Amino acid sequence: MPDQRLDGRKVAVLATNGFEQSELEMPVAALKAAGAKVDIISLQDGQIQGMEHDQVGRKVKVDRALSSVRASDYDALVLPGGVSNPDKLRVDKAAVDFVRSFAQAQKPIAAICHGPWTLINAEAIDGRRMTSWPSLEADLRNAGADWTDEEVVVDRGLVTSRKPDDLPAFCSKMIAEFAGQ
Repeated sequence: MPDQRLDGRKVAVLATNGFEQSELEMPVAALKAAGAKVDIISLQDGQIQGMEHDQVGRKVKVDRALSSVRASDYDALVLPGGVSNPDKLRVDKAAVDFVRSFAQAQKPIAAICHGPWTLINAEAIDGRRMTSWPSLEADLRNAGADWTDEEVVVDRGLVTSRKPDDLPAFCSKMIAEFAGQ
């Protein structure tokens, strides 16, 4: 069996208010269990508000403000979904530039549900095979992606999934991709 450990690897999780609770917490737990150092990065210090679908969820502590980090500080990036979270991030120049830097450096990125919205604004999906929450299909196709309705899709370092139900498969493929498998 290939080594699925991420010891010594640093992973950035970019999120803001309105993230989908399970789509941040489950990948973070999986990454930490695999030995990765994980930072929750947001537009501001303090805490960010999670959502459980359309209900208010729990707050999560922000480890680092976006203004204090660079993509070069990290080995990989996770983009959780939720509707308002990626919608806010994709119009923030610093967030888009941060995501674009990962894509340009060909570092692995994992995005679930509505998370790929930010990848569109970072111009990081043209020619990529990927999936997402179904309502993003037209947006992703219009940005040049080859969209498919599958539980998890991996294409050249980009791991995407559709929804919280896909989290077990998403986390497994994310760990494998971040481990270089």
